[in-house]
Amino acid sequence: MSLSCLLARLVRSAKPMAPSCNPTTFASASSRVSSKKGWLLLAGVVAAMGSSLLAAQTTVVTNVNGYTMNRDRELVQFTGIQFTGDTVDRLLMAGDELPQQEDVTVLDGQGRTLLPGLIDAHGHVLNYGLSLLRVDMTGTRSEQEAVERVIAFQQANPDLQWIQGRGWNQVLWDSNSFPSADSLAAADSDTPMWFSRVDGHAGWANRAAMELAGIDASTPDPDGGMIIRDSEGRATGTFVDTAMRLITQHIPQPSIDDQKAALRLSMQSLAAQGLTSVHDAGVGSSTLQAYRELQEEGPLPIRVYVMLAATDSAFAERLAEGHFISDDNTLAVRSVKISADGALGSRGAYLDDDYSDQPGHRGLLLHTPERLTQLMNQAMSADFQVNVHAIGDGANRIVMDNFEALIRGTGTEEQRHRIEHAQILRFEDILRFNELGVIPSMQATHATSDKNMAQDRIGEVRIHGAYAWRKLLDTGVIIANGSDFPVESPNPFFGLHAAITRQDQDNQPPGGWFPEERMTHEEALLSFTLDAAYAAHQEDVLGTLEPGKKADFILVDQDVFEVAPQEIWKTDVFQTWVGGRLIHDDE
Repeated sequence: MSLSCLLARLVRSAKPMAPSCNPTTFASASSRVSSKKGWLLLAGVVAAMGSSLLAAQTTVVTNVNGYTMNRDRELVQFTGIQFTGDTVDRLLMAGDELPQQEDVTVLDGQGRTLLPGLIDAHGHVLNYGLSLLRVDMTGTRSEQEAVERVIAFQQANPDLQWIQGRGWNQVLWDSNSFPSADSLAAADSDTPMWFSRVDGHAGWANRAAMELAGIDASTPDPDGGMIIRDSEGRATGTFVDTAMRLITQHIPQPSIDDQKAALRLSMQSLAAQGLTSVHDAGVGSSTLQAYRELQEEGPLPIRVYVMLAATDSAFAERLAEGHFISDDNTLAVRSVKISADGALGSRGAYLDDDYSDQPGHRGLLLHTPERLTQLMNQAMSADFQVNVHAIGDGANRIVMDNFEALIRGTGTEEQRHRIEHAQILRFEDILRFNELGVIPSMQATHATSDKNMAQDRIGEVRIHGAYAWRKLLDTGVIIANGSDFPVESPNPFFGLHAAITRQDQDNQPPGGWFPEERMTHEEALLSFTLDAAYAAHQEDVLGTLEPGKKADFILVDQDVFEVAPQEIWKTDVFQTWVGGRLIHDDE
C-alpha cells in the first residue's frame, strides 16, 4: 500500500476540522449567533460560500473569560474580542456595549476561557504528520510491548513496502537496554522495518533492513554516529545519530503530494490541540515546495515559521533565494536549523566531560567544529537567523563560542539567533545568552520526560545547569517554548503544565523536579505566545491579542490561571481561530 493510499484512508476516517470555515465571512443583518446549532449553521454556510467572499466582515466573540499578555508583558483580562477580517479591532471589557452595526456578527463564547493562539517554537510538522500513519511506540514499558505493537500494525497494513514507527525509549523499559533486531524476528516478516527513538537520535532496524543496507560486522561507525554492537562486534539493530543514515537512505522518500497530505493532516491535528503557529525545525527543499504549493492553494490552516535544514543538498540555493513571507503571514522562511550534537537519552549529546554513567564516552558532534563554524557563517552571511540544536554542555559551549565570534563579524546582531534545546549548560554559558542576544529555545516537557535518566547521565553537579529555565530567565533573556513534537506530544497544555509545576502528568515528583527552576503562569504563557513570536521576528503581528494584531485565539474548557496547576495539562480545546478563520471546532 502506498503512503498516499494510507493517508487517504486516514483522512476519510478522521473527524473533519473544517480548515476552510470562516464565520467572519457570513453576512446577515444583525447576525446574533448564541447556540450550538447557530455555530454549526454559521460554519456550514461559510463552508458553502467559500472563505474569500467577505474578508472584511466584522465579528465579535462575547461572553468569554479572556486572558492575554500585552506588549508590556502584563496580564490583561477581558470579556470579548472584536476583529475585522484577520485583525483584532479591540478587546471588550465588562460593561462595554456591543457594536450595533447590521453587518457585525456576534458569537456567544458561552463563558469559556479565551487565550491567544499558542505557538510551538520547535517542532517537526512533516514527521508529526507521518507519525500519525506509523507504529506509535510512545509509552511502551518493554521491548516486547513495542514488538507487539509492530505485529498488530503489520497485520492491519500487510502491503506496505516498509514498516516504520517511532517513540520507543529504552530508559522506560525494565531492561534499560537498546532494542535488538532479534526481538523483531517475532514479527515473522521479510519486510524491512525501521523505528526511530523518541528523540529522533537513534533508530531500531530489523534484519531485513540491515541486509538491504549491507550492514555487517565490518561496517564502520560513520563520523558523528555509532552502531550498537554485541560482544563480537556485530550490529545488534540500533543505530545512533549519523549511523541512522546507513538505513534511512534506503527508505523510499514520500512524494510532494504525499508530503502535502501529511502536512495538511499534521497542521489540522496541531490546530485541534490549540496551536495556531509552529516553528518547523529543519525543512528540506522538497518539503518547502510542498508548503509553498499548499500556501498557494489557500491559507495554511496554521502559521508555519520554516527553518531551512542545513543538511539539505540544495541548502546554498535556498539561502540564495532569501527570505520569504507570504502575504497572509501563514508561511515565513527566514531561518536555518543546524544540529551540533545528538540527544541525551541515546548518549549522543556532546559533553565537556565523560558521561557519569558511561566513563570514556562524551557523546557525538554531528559536524566537525570547522564544518559547524562554516555552516553558521554561511547562513549568517546570507542574513538568515541561525538556530542551532545543542543539548550537551560541550556542544552549547562550542555553539556559543561561534556566536560570539560570528555575530559581530557578520553584522547580524538583529537576527535573534537561537540555540534549540539549550538543555545542559555550564553556568558561565547561561550568562552568555543575554550578553550575546541569543535566544534559548527550550521545551518544558523535555525536563519532565528526562527526569528519570538525566541525573544518571550527567551527575549531581552538571544537573544544576540543565533545564535551567529560572536561571536563564533571571539573566534577562526570554525563553521560546515548544515541544519538539513528535518527540513529545505537541499539546501545548502539557508544556504549560510542565513549565509551571516541573512535574509529569502523574504530578511526580511531589513539589516538582528541581522546582526552583519553575516558571510563573505569566512567564509560561509568554513563552508560548509573545516570546515565541519574538523568536520568529513576529511579535508585531502575533503573540498577544491587541488591536492591529492577527486574530489568532483559542477557546478552552477551563481557566488555566484559576485551576489547580496540576490540572492544567487536562485542558481541552473547544475552538481554534487563525486570522479570524475558524480552523477547528470540537463540536
